[in-house]
Amino acid sequence: MRSREDVYQKLQELLVELFDVPAERVKPDALLFEDLELDSIDAVDLMVRFQELTGKKISPAEFKSVRTVDDVVGKIHALLGS
Repeated sequence: MRSREDVYQKLQELLVELFDVPAERVKPDALLFEDLELDSIDAVDLMVRFQELTGKKISPAEFKSVRTVDDVVGKIHALLGS
């Protein structure tokens, strides 16, 4: 996962696979909790999967401000660049 597009594609796959979110609903401006109907446990599961995939520690504090799919992509992409 090098580019933002790679991260976006992986996030879309995970949302569909883990939480049965219809792929067409996963858009950059989609709100995680309202539009995609994720809850806080789902958000933690998603963070754990990205930690496994990237080998990078993801701080829960970093994700407190995440609201949209694009927010998640930005955080993961920045983490991969560090």
